[in-house]
Amino acid sequence: MTNLTSLLVANRGEIAVRIFRTARALGLATVAVHSDPDADALHVRDADAAVRLPGAAPADTYLRGDLIIKAALAAGADAVHPGYGFLSENADFAREVLAAGLTWIGPPPDAIEAMASKTRAKELMRAAGVPLLDPVDPATATPADLPLLLKAAAGGGGRGMRVVRDLDQLKEDLDAASAEARSAFGDGEVFAEPYVERGRHVEVQILADTHGTVWALGTRDCSLQRRHQKVIEEAPAPGLPESLRETLHTAAVAAARAVSYEGAGTVEFLVTADGRPYFLEMNTRLQVEHPVTEAVFDLDLVALQLRVAEGAALPPAPPQPTGHAVEARLYAEDPAQDWRPQTGALHTLAIPGTVRVDTGFTAGDTVGIHYDPMLAKVVAHAPTRAEAVRALATALAGARIHGLTTNRELLVRSLRHPEFAAGQLDTGFYDRHLDTLTGDTPDPTPAALAAALAEASPGPDAPLTTRLGGWRNVRSRPQTRRYTTAGTEVEVQYHPVNQPGIRILATTPALVTLEIEGIRRAFHVKQNSNEIYVDSALGAHTFTRVPRFPDPQDRTEPGSLLAPMPGTVVRVAEGLTPGTPVTAGQPLLWLEAMKMEHRILAPASGTLTALHVATGQQVEFGALLAVVQEEPQS
Repeated sequence: MTNLTSLLVANRGEIAVRIFRTARALGLATVAVHSDPDADALHVRDADAAVRLPGAAPADTYLRGDLIIKAALAAGADAVHPGYGFLSENADFAREVLAAGLTWIGPPPDAIEAMASKTRAKELMRAAGVPLLDPVDPATATPADLPLLLKAAAGGGGRGMRVVRDLDQLKEDLDAASAEARSAFGDGEVFAEPYVERGRHVEVQILADTHGTVWALGTRDCSLQRRHQKVIEEAPAPGLPESLRETLHTAAVAAARAVSYEGAGTVEFLVTADGRPYFLEMNTRLQVEHPVTEAVFDLDLVALQLRVAEGAALPPAPPQPTGHAVEARLYAEDPAQDWRPQTGALHTLAIPGTVRVDTGFTAGDTVGIHYDPMLAKVVAHAPTRAEAVRALATALAGARIHGLTTNRELLVRSLRHPEFAAGQLDTGFYDRHLDTLTGDTPDPTPAALAAALAEASPGPDAPLTTRLGGWRNVRSRPQTRRYTTAGTEVEVQYHPVNQPGIRILATTPALVTLEIEGIRRAFHVKQNSNEIYVDSALGAHTFTRVPRFPDPQDRTEPGSLLAPMPGTVVRVAEGLTPGTPVTAGQPLLWLEAMKMEHRILAPASGTLTALHVATGQQVEFGALLAVVQEEPQS
């Protein structure tokens, strides 16, 4: 038995905070590492000690295993937990941790290495009798093989993945997937397999000790995904026949035993519409969605990881599961704008209800450009699936999140969608329903009125003349405020006494109470600089005051392509130079920001007249990237 005393977490954000929580409960000292942008991040503030990793980019900081081991030794840590992402599935890093005399909180390096390449992992699983999809050689693919799914052999998180439905696009998609995989994982190997339409992503959590015991801790469904990254996960996977659950559990245990696995891991499967399971990959680490399994089995998987690493034996069988758990990933992103990540100050983050919230942020923190835009994981557990889904949707709908556009409304609508409520889950959910889920925002008029009233109410401590000035002079004349919200402009005209269909019951700068068509409603208002945030049971709205005079700097040359977010130019279309003819919708540039790649498309057919960036160049939000002169209409 090893007796751990101090734990370094080689990660950041919510997972580092979550691991520290368990470490403290077990009496361990905690050590954080941080990049320069993360110097004041929550995980740093939360740790007993913190060590700087000089730089900003992951390649210079959280991916520098040598610096992390040096930090652990300097801070007196005797164990390293990798979290997920970054170096968590790097066998060489695990070996270096062990060689430095530290305890590695994870599976043996040989097990990590065996599963690191998806192509090698499939060979091992075939030998172990785990069901697999047959690979397809892209060089000999025919129309009968379509659609195909291209996948990076190394890494995960949706990087290097492409769905191919047209053979004419296969080479271009192969090149793009390989380039993205090489950029993300340092390995450009890509393979192809059949793409299963309306398949389900179902996985099995496993936990193994060093004494030969392997637990299969139930199933999880992670089918609701955007860009091949999970958005909503739940346990157990709903609607699976008991025979299929047994098949998945047996296959997962066989996969673990095939590589002499130890610690926590996840075996992922694709389940076809007719119930046939196929092995996808094994994640040799803790999963982002592990809290739903913890809730259902009433376990702390991080605590069990630590105990297994110390040499403790698991009981022969896991506890029995109870109830249902659902997790939603709250991202700082705009689903209606191609999932565009958002950066900036987070003024408010408050989520009500009896839900679990794992987050790496508090109010006042800044979401930067270098890392994943996930703000929090919100988890609800209840006796039934319907109750858990309802509790999670209600908590998210009542959340107050100010400063950044998020996917909160998408999550609420997804949870309340008839297909999801009925357990009809598959990976094409957002392909079918995204427009519906992101459109038709609630009428902002009552919220706009609340914003205007709160803005005009300076509070009880203001001088009498100020408090009464707008309410006594020319009482019959309405007051006017103009705002923009969700890309549209609204003008609010209100009267201090009369408003058609609405009675003003009470106003303060922070709370406005209105009676709307006979229903009393409260609107919470928060102002920050030029932005006003209004939250109520009718939804959340952000209003920006319209300036009296437009800013001439807002005007740009027609055809200008501006950076939609700060990031790095990772690719420029082959042969693209000033004077090159382009067609509408043609990808011209690829911009990487917050672990996601975004294509910059030609806005119209014409000629590229200017190109202001090159591969590897970092750009700020709104930077001029290129200019396309539209060809004259015939």
